[in-house]
Amino acid sequence: MKNWFNRNATHFAIIGIFIIICLIYFAPAWQGKVLLQSDVTQAQAMQKEIMDFREQDGKGPLWTNSMFGGMPSYQIWVSYPKNIGTHIMAGLKGALPYPMDVVLLYLLGAYLLLNVLGVRPWLAAVGAIAFAFTSYNFIYIEAGHANKAYAIALFAPIVAGMLLCLRGKNLMGAAILALSLALEIRFNHIQVTYYLFIALLILIGIELYHVVKAKKTAAFLKSIGFMAIASIIALAINAGLLWTTYEYSKESIRGKSNITSETKGSAQQGVSKEYAYAWSQGVGESITFLIPDAYGGGSQNKFDENSNTVKLLSSQGFGADQTAGLVYWGDKPGTSGPWYFGAAVLFLFVLGLFVVKSRIKWWILSATLLSIVLSWGRHFTFISDLFFDYFPLYNKFRAVESTLVVASFLIPILAIMAIDEIIRNGKAIEKLDKKIMYSLAIVGGISFIVWVLPDLFFSFQAPNHQQLIQSISKQTQNNGFAQSLGNALVQDRAGLARSDAFRSLLFILLTAGVVWLLAKNKLNAKTATIALGILILVDLWGVDNRYLNKDSFVEKERLEQSFFKPREVDNLILMDKDKEYRVLDLTVDPFNNASPSYFYKNIGGYHAAKLMRYQELLERQFSKSINEDVLDMLNTRYLITNNREGTSQSIQRRDKAAGSAWFVDRVTFVKSNEEEMNAIDSFDPKKEAFIHQEFKGKIDEKRLGRPTNASIELTSYRPDHLVYDYTAPNDVMAVFSEIWYDKGWKAFVDGQEVPILRADYVLRAAQLPGGNHKVEFKFEPQSYYMGENISLIASIILVLGLGFAIWKERKSAA
Repeated sequence: MKNWFNRNATHFAIIGIFIIICLIYFAPAWQGKVLLQSDVTQAQAMQKEIMDFREQDGKGPLWTNSMFGGMPSYQIWVSYPKNIGTHIMAGLKGALPYPMDVVLLYLLGAYLLLNVLGVRPWLAAVGAIAFAFTSYNFIYIEAGHANKAYAIALFAPIVAGMLLCLRGKNLMGAAILALSLALEIRFNHIQVTYYLFIALLILIGIELYHVVKAKKTAAFLKSIGFMAIASIIALAINAGLLWTTYEYSKESIRGKSNITSETKGSAQQGVSKEYAYAWSQGVGESITFLIPDAYGGGSQNKFDENSNTVKLLSSQGFGADQTAGLVYWGDKPGTSGPWYFGAAVLFLFVLGLFVVKSRIKWWILSATLLSIVLSWGRHFTFISDLFFDYFPLYNKFRAVESTLVVASFLIPILAIMAIDEIIRNGKAIEKLDKKIMYSLAIVGGISFIVWVLPDLFFSFQAPNHQQLIQSISKQTQNNGFAQSLGNALVQDRAGLARSDAFRSLLFILLTAGVVWLLAKNKLNAKTATIALGILILVDLWGVDNRYLNKDSFVEKERLEQSFFKPREVDNLILMDKDKEYRVLDLTVDPFNNASPSYFYKNIGGYHAAKLMRYQELLERQFSKSINEDVLDMLNTRYLITNNREGTSQSIQRRDKAAGSAWFVDRVTFVKSNEEEMNAIDSFDPKKEAFIHQEFKGKIDEKRLGRPTNASIELTSYRPDHLVYDYTAPNDVMAVFSEIWYDKGWKAFVDGQEVPILRADYVLRAAQLPGGNHKVEFKFEPQSYYMGENISLIASIILVLGLGFAIWKERKSAA
């Protein structure tokens, strides 16, 4: 054991340094403070009902009524206790406070990969820092995209496992791949995992080309077999998650429209191109890879007090806060900050293209270029449309700029490989001096031009520049002031670009100097590694600190009081102790804000994958005006509105709300979804139900009568288990103000299952026999329960396989 510690002392020292870096950067976290994140507070609001019931009985319900009338909780929060990844996740998050844990995972994963690539440990540690501190790795944390951050952190160990397999270490490689891929999937950010998958296809393709050329396909196929088994185990471990997500996705806005007239491409499945391409990285904006504030940084950035814009606004009685939203001049709807890969890192990356001989260079280059081109989305539709129209599942995802996670992962890898190549084979590299100068001329030259002549390539005018000037002119009745403000904006944006261009040029020159001295044997490898590590860390740390810093943290109590403190109207509504009424809060953007869900069952909310039927209901019945009849059928008892000045809120109690369940006088059958939607434009939901003719065979019309002297009442409420008592003299048609979803809901009358019908486009209905009976609705999706059993078996296989691989590795090392 002592020898083992001695052999690995360097690794332990590096891990210790990683922990120290995390502790220093995130000092507020270990002081008990938490990040102030809008997305996290939205998530907490979404999860509130789930967590309340989980606290009661230890099990979170699989359905929640807190948003959009009701939806599965799969994409909000759900426990997978038989998945080993669930317990590893809990351990990771418990070891260090968030976000220290995720940054440490960034560092450890990249360090593992670089060691697999043969990079010496201390240089691998520098590479891990270069990857971990890439700007968007921190911006995602600041924005609250925790699962995305964890998923990105696992890119490196997944690739490490694959490379080990491809190099003949099949058992250990497969074990690492299975474990890391299982965790990757468990963190449940399918989009970034999908983009990694595209990059890995390129890697496999390049490897296949070389083994065929070398006629060594047998070993390659053996490695592919091990990787396939590892992948199957990882998928099986996440069977419950993947099965439920796949099942739900077909019924969500990522699936196919139910009303063909609602979309231009009615046959197309997935999100629309307009929606997917909304967050496209501008071609010119890609300069931020090198010069972070070339486009103004984040869309909420402000100019400082010494800027021309603030001075001009001050002359009119305005302050610096008025410049929020004016600094960023790109054409994204909004951005939290730039995709900055590091000036020092980009110089080394370009140098790597010249000096690295390993064929993995061509994988890194091709995958990086593809991820950049795909990130351009609507700005480069020739390639983007090919993937969107023909590449499986690509059209399920929005915000195509996220493909840059691949570039931000791979660029630092090649950068460090370049230094490793110079340290190992510097004397053998032909024309190394010229290659260093070429790299300096390319990367440094771009920075120099932007520093000296920033307006040579950029206008520094936002797409809405003229509209902004016209709007300000109209508001102030002062066209001269508006024009001066427009000029000041351009000058200040150019100033930001020049400042950061000079900053980047400085880091490039210093990095080039260290590399030059290393190549000339004026610096030894150790000193050069330390110098490069300091330059890269200082460079990236400085930019990251603009977007995630000590001011991003607040006391936990303050966060809860700020976001979840009930208003007077909230307290008044919460006095109503009925088990199931709904609320529409018009004081916020009702269908893009989940905060009301923290307090009540909400007909609005926020989610990137709403049920398609509910989205269509919103588009048709709420986009132009509010359909009161639809509010009634959704049991919307309260509306919250602002007064004209927006200074206070008031409550409107709606006595017409239909209740949790009711019996209708008549059923009208419709032939299509379009007809069903049109039918609810104006109707009385308490008297009539519109049911698609596809359900006609499940209704016994001869026995169906009028609900004279009949009543029904919700007597027990849990989101995934509802119990009603009713009395009826004959068979009746009951409509429930619950959202239709046929992937797991079952209905029982006194324990005997009865068919669930769809009524009024989005609600559940059932024909109930006469008499005094109990009706139960239970949400028991087979995809979840069977998936969990598969997960348990696969988790056991993974643990046994990992243990065997470690034993085998230690035995062979001995």
